Amino acid sequence: MSEYKYPINDILFSLQSVAQIERLNPYLDDAVDEDLLEAILSEAGKLAEQVIAPINASGDKEGSRVEQGEVIEAKGFKAAFQAYAEGGWIGLSGDPEYGGQGLPSYVATAVNEGVQAANLAFSLCPLLSLGAIEAISQHANDALKNRYLPKMLAGEWAGTMNLTEPSAGSDLAAIACKAIPDGDVFRIKGQKIYITWGDHQMSDNIIHLVLARLPGAPEGVKGISLFIVPKFLLNEQGAPAERNDVHVVSVEHKLGINASPTCVMSFGDQDGAIGYLVGKENDGIKAMFTMMNNARQGVGLQGLAISERAYQQALAYAIERKQGMNASRTGRAAIIEHPDVLRMLMMMKSQIDAMRSLIYVAAVENDLSHFATGEVQKQAITRTALFTPIVKGWITEQAQEVTSLAIQVHGGMGFIEETGVAQHARDARILPIYEGTNGIQAIDLIGRKLHSDKGEGILSLLADIETELALWKGSEMAPYAEKVNAVLEKAKEATQACLDAMQKDSVLGTGLAYPYMMLMGYLVGAWLQMRALYSVKENIRLDDMQKASWQHSVYFYCDHVLPRAFGYAHEIMFGKTTVDNLNKNAFNR
Repeated sequence: MSEYKYPINDILFSLQSVAQIERLNPYLDDAVDEDLLEAILSEAGKLAEQVIAPINASGDKEGSRVEQGEVIEAKGFKAAFQAYAEGGWIGLSGDPEYGGQGLPSYVATAVNEGVQAANLAFSLCPLLSLGAIEAISQHANDALKNRYLPKMLAGEWAGTMNLTEPSAGSDLAAIACKAIPDGDVFRIKGQKIYITWGDHQMSDNIIHLVLARLPGAPEGVKGISLFIVPKFLLNEQGAPAERNDVHVVSVEHKLGINASPTCVMSFGDQDGAIGYLVGKENDGIKAMFTMMNNARQGVGLQGLAISERAYQQALAYAIERKQGMNASRTGRAAIIEHPDVLRMLMMMKSQIDAMRSLIYVAAVENDLSHFATGEVQKQAITRTALFTPIVKGWITEQAQEVTSLAIQVHGGMGFIEETGVAQHARDARILPIYEGTNGIQAIDLIGRKLHSDKGEGILSLLADIETELALWKGSEMAPYAEKVNAVLEKAKEATQACLDAMQKDSVLGTGLAYPYMMLMGYLVGAWLQMRALYSVKENIRLDDMQKASWQHSVYFYCDHVLPRAFGYAHEIMFGKTTVDNLNKNAFNR
């Protein structure tokens, strides 16, 4: 089993040359200079490699358990979490007013890539905390912010999201959890399921964000409110004291991420768990989407991270493992000399490069949506909304292929748990499911993002891609720019077909949503790969070998990965037949 190596050079290149982080400089009082960024990421790499990665395999084997109503996490996790908290990593992009460092979110994204690749199960705890912090920051009153944010940003208290119920999976309109007013507080009663890191001993308190209904609330999502429900109530000094009426019932036995306790949580078995309203009554859906959008980009990052981890292990094995004869028949060959293994490794690498570019471009757009002004901010808000379902959906789909290929490179040894590579595929399998399945991401893209503004945002993105591709006409990049442009033209046609379908029948039109999301993912990935190739040629920090590596990656992506987009475009253009065949009676036997 190979050790994880934080890919700092690839991350810096993606941030500086592809995501173009200097775009933020006019809007920041103190821009993050190159030396500071490299220093931060270097230390983050050490944390990931030396503290968090070593407990990944052992945590997978041990898992978590419930003892006397408390979740006990795997050995080493508490010490790792304390090291993570003491390093100030969770507060990197937090509000300085509450103890955060106020750095752009792209810095935290780059740090979290290493944490997630090192140990996906561990990384889910800070991921959920960040989502809770974001929701409290944007929607809670000042009293709640002052009470909870400093400790959460310091990593002393963790956070969770409590949305799903036994009878309400992704259909939040069916939520039945109750919130009963009791003076200045509310009594929360109900059960939540699939609560990631719903209980543990790694922090002094756990701040649950819970969706519930007030008496007389409207039906559906318009009647949902959001509440802070701490594991321990606070005393007058603001310290955890009395245990709240919230308990873990059990932890699920899962395919992967075994060290991350996925909990069934019970609120209000006795007098009702005390909760505090976040935002306005019946307005919890807005705060929920703040958490969800934060988490959705975070899950996309997990897809990149676990792919990188699997690729590193496959590459190390391919270099080390000898099987068969070399081309000159003079000795045994490392399997990396075999063309089919090279194909699989390049399939992995080229997609990871595209995934990473998209992750950091989306992160910078998110920062611009907060820091910029005027038209720049307006466009960044739109782009962030567009990129979010693609980041979550397309990247996590690619992670399934990459982690599967990592097993294939290992051959029979990949199917043996002791090798360690199977864990990455098991861990990755949850990514297209949670925080909204990828089908939901696709519907979000074709519905809320495409249909709602009649395609204005998507068409603007496509126009920008076309403009940038035109810059490379007449250059040595032209043949590959033309390949991307051919897909772009198909994407324009597909976009109009989707708009027509949604206008005609928005329910049936969503039958085109998944191929449209995948088409856009492959196209955006190719566009950013071309930008990377152009930047590589001008980058004085990269040596000839590094430049050649990027060139091979981009060429392979355009020749072997991008053509998949034509299949999705074809599926959309002949979508009427596809949609008509989406009939439950087709499955009768």
